[in-house]
Amino acid sequence: MTRILSVERLSRSFGGLQAVADLSFDVDAGEILGIIGPNGAGKTTAVNLVSGVIEPTSGKVTLSGHDVTGKAPHVLVEAGLVRTFQATIVYAGQTVRENLLRGAFREIYPGLVATLFGTGRAREARGRADAHVEEVMRWLDLKRVEHSVASGLPYGFQKVLGMGIALAARPRIVLLDEPAAGLSAEETDHVRDTIKLVRERGISVVVIDHNMRFITDLCDRVLVMAQGRELARGKPQEVLRNPNVIEAYLGKRYAQAGH
Repeated sequence: MTRILSVERLSRSFGGLQAVADLSFDVDAGEILGIIGPNGAGKTTAVNLVSGVIEPTSGKVTLSGHDVTGKAPHVLVEAGLVRTFQATIVYAGQTVRENLLRGAFREIYPGLVATLFGTGRAREARGRADAHVEEVMRWLDLKRVEHSVASGLPYGFQKVLGMGIALAARPRIVLLDEPAAGLSAEETDHVRDTIKLVRERGISVVVIDHNMRFITDLCDRVLVMAQGRELARGKPQEVLRNPNVIEAYLGKRYAQAGH
């Protein structure tokens, strides 16, 4: 199995607060890894460290064999790592197609001169981007709403569109921060099935979410964090039966009672 992402002893402190401490995990090609934990466990901070939003205090991030520790987000996008955020980020006043074209900026922009003067190189780049956006729309079932303005879409579709913008950049791995947050059960199932389609294309996924049914149905492996550190890891059903995990979520009394 090809290793896409390797995180080694990643740490980040803010003054006297240790937000993430000695966190290590790997993600293979086509794998879906879930990261779960109580509020304040350090999950989003960990994803921010991996994706270059903030720099680690110590540790190492390797992407496809290359050290990318502390690299800026746009550098990581070029290298094949893209992330989404807890809040749905779409270009509200633009259509679905226009949103996806923004995600495909790497293909649209072949250089300043070529873009300004509309050279053959620029036209070829735009043609490739249009073709790729068509593929993403068919893949994510967005073709039927391609001319709809993003702000008018149901929230579940906006979540899928946010993923589509990320996928338009042709990533090798995508990090999803709470993609099911705020969704109905039907919308959650749609997002889950969409992420499975992403994996079928060979793209690896790291997903943070609090919806345990969503995580259990979706992920190959789960990493549990508590107080910035790894608490447990393994198959979803095994992890959720772990007394330490139950205690972290529900308290010691429930763990001792075998719930």
